[in-house]
Amino acid sequence: MDAARRVWDVLEPIAANVYFAPEVHGALEELGYGGGTVGANGIHYPDGPAYMVSRGAPLGERASGDLIAAAFGVFKRDMVRAVVDIGWSIASRDAVLAARQEGAVASLRRMIGTPDELGWATDVLKRMIDAGPFEGRALSSGLLSLGVPDDDPLAAFWRAADIVREHRGDSHIAAWITADLDACEIGVLTDPWRGQPLKSWVRSRAWTEDELDAACDRLRSRGLLDGDELTETGFTFREDIERATDQQERRMVEAMGDDADRFFALVDGWAQQVVDQNGYPGRVAWSRAT
Repeated sequence: MDAARRVWDVLEPIAANVYFAPEVHGALEELGYGGGTVGANGIHYPDGPAYMVSRGAPLGERASGDLIAAAFGVFKRDMVRAVVDIGWSIASRDAVLAARQEGAVASLRRMIGTPDELGWATDVLKRMIDAGPFEGRALSSGLLSLGVPDDDPLAAFWRAADIVREHRGDSHIAAWITADLDACEIGVLTDPWRGQPLKSWVRSRAWTEDELDAACDRLRSRGLLDGDELTETGFTFREDIERATDQQERRMVEAMGDDADRFFALVDGWAQQVVDQNGYPGRVAWSRAT
């Protein structure tokens, strides 16, 4: 696996556990949000308004639905506008950010404890963050503006991991924009590229059946889909988007230096502990090429 993708693979369950942690849902519920739901797979899924404003809060006080939709990239904009309006009617940015961090740290502490190597791993992440760059990257820059906490080693590790995770997300949006895709089209392409059924995970982004069908028709007209399957052209096209994303992460990857193998081995174990305890839906298969 490409080193840039390996960074995402080991950090994603740790950074994004915040969206599946009952401790986070509970902390946000105390502010007045819904407490989330438990799926048949045992994963705790977030309340919509709580998810949108807690993830979008680093973008600023009462960040608009349009701004949050742009930063997240793949959700239906009209849905985001409506849900964000509800979310900001419930609690303030500072309260949401505090609940998010409190719950995230409590969840990780329950699942991985406070390993002796935590400070070392955080130092590697900080080195990666220093390598950046952050120009043109809204969501990771918002997190960067919050700083890395210095009063709790686990909070510092989680925040640094979250910054690096969202940095790749920002780079990925830039890559598919450059490829002249819209938000629905990139979701439609990604499902079969990852080996999932067409129009499966992308449905969680609030697209209607008609919108998904129209996106499929546009992709077929470009020779990227044949029926419900990726064409070879479509697979290469989607893989090239991921390679372009990888390239934008090179400075961060290179900043790991000789510590990369140790970092991957260490953090991979923590990530798997999170997955094994239903803290994240599962490790993602990148594509049939990896």
